[in-house]
Amino acid sequence: METLTQYGRMAEKHWREFLPKMVAQLAATGRLHEQLLKAEEQTDSDLDSLRRHLMQQGLTAQQAHDRAWEMVRERYLFLPPEN
Repeated sequence: METLTQYGRMAEKHWREFLPKMVAQLAATGRLHEQLLKAEEQTDSDLDSLRRHLMQQGLTAQQAHDRAWEMVRERYLFLPPEN
């Protein structure tokens, strides 16, 4: 089983706290780890792409990373809480 990166661990912590039903369903079907890996891969890919784009627009590497992180983190990692 592939080890989660920082992003996957962040997502798992958030999901367990704010999306317990989703986590329970994914765990019951054996897909939790797979979905966490997918979330971290998508985050990393989108973050890299957006960071490069922002650097082309003149931002420093750190500015581009920070802005990209703000834009991407809620797409896959910090999902809205369950009702």
